[in-house]
Amino acid sequence: MKVAVIGAGWAGLAACAVLRDADANVTVFEAGRTPGGRARRVVHPDFGGQLDNGQHILLGAYDQTLALMRRLGRNPDMLLMRRSLRLASLDGQFRLTAPALPAPLHAAAALLGARGLSWRSRIAALRFMHGLKKMAWHPPRHWTVAQLLTHFQQPDALVASIWEPLCLAALNTPPAEASATLYARILQDSLTGHRHNSDLLLPCVDLSALWPDAVALRATMRYGATVRQLMPLANGIDVNRERFDAAVLAVPPAVAARLLEDALLQAQCPGLLNALQAFDYLPIATLNLRLASPWPLPEPMMLLREDKARGHMGQWIFDRSRLTGRAPGAELALVASAARDLADADRETVIGNLTTQIAEQAARHPARLAPMPAVEATELFIEKRATFAAVPGLVRPLNTTPWPTLTLAGDWTDTGYPGVLEGAVRSGQRAAQILLNR
Repeated sequence: MKVAVIGAGWAGLAACAVLRDADANVTVFEAGRTPGGRARRVVHPDFGGQLDNGQHILLGAYDQTLALMRRLGRNPDMLLMRRSLRLASLDGQFRLTAPALPAPLHAAAALLGARGLSWRSRIAALRFMHGLKKMAWHPPRHWTVAQLLTHFQQPDALVASIWEPLCLAALNTPPAEASATLYARILQDSLTGHRHNSDLLLPCVDLSALWPDAVALRATMRYGATVRQLMPLANGIDVNRERFDAAVLAVPPAVAARLLEDALLQAQCPGLLNALQAFDYLPIATLNLRLASPWPLPEPMMLLREDKARGHMGQWIFDRSRLTGRAPGAELALVASAARDLADADRETVIGNLTTQIAEQAARHPARLAPMPAVEATELFIEKRATFAAVPGLVRPLNTTPWPTLTLAGDWTDTGYPGVLEGAVRSGQRAAQILLNR
């Protein structure tokens, strides 16, 4: 079978891997020059090698992604730093560590032993987890995360320390707008089942090298090839006027709508077209810093406290030197999710504010960290359409289309997850399997 995969992001390449395992002849069309899509390598000479266009993490619960890596000969134990559930703030005022107990006891013990939370907040956190379990992890579909937290009377300090940062990290959507259903799904997958499901998996190589490069070696890759014409037919599909037996469309929904608009209207399927056009998007900003001398952080991934009035909008900081093993000097990556206020702001101002946020909070750490060294190089990536806005009631398309020769793939399809890497992988695998089973 001759198959076209349109888009070399994680969803498209996951589809490609399944199709190649079935001996399909796969051609991947990618407008860019690097596999990985919104989670890819970026070559930057000032940083002595590869950066990512945005800092990502995986969870121990991402079983399909980890299984895909193993099938491709990419050892997760070598390429990902696995850390048991541990959250700590750079200012040293908050720390949560899960002990080696079965789930969900490990999470309950972590909350009870958390430093920087009052006993009222600790008990409230346990009440929240117990309440979600009684709901079978399915809060009302129309609730936002903020409504869910209010329902369970979560104190403001607890929300600011744990629930809001986790919401922004997982859904890239503020709690006042984010879907409680999707938030509960992430918590359920992380905190139930095996205790290792809640482990944090931090990439030690660039995101393209993690596994997308390995898939790209198994297919015909057409980089710099923008698809401008897509015509589903009864016995095949035309892509840029080239005939294929089938295709997986693994592009953002707005692009899919543009490519399929005429065909969907002719097929009298306005519902799918409307669903593709209904998505809103939110940005993620990643500030990469190279420092003049080594500056190891207490943890490879740490929480930051926001102060929006001062432009201190980062939520997480990563010690990339520790993750990648690169030396000399130090490399850091700060992440600001749902970064609407940064998307159109003056770049130098944003860089200055975020750098100050790091330096000030490190200076407050009780272990008396050394002053932050001079910054030698910076790179600010702002992915303006990093993820879809994960709002309540959003109707997300299935992988199927009106044509048996065409399927859809992407973290925005109806995966049950927000716009996370595991959702993209699962969607791509499902889209490929539908074509193989037709």
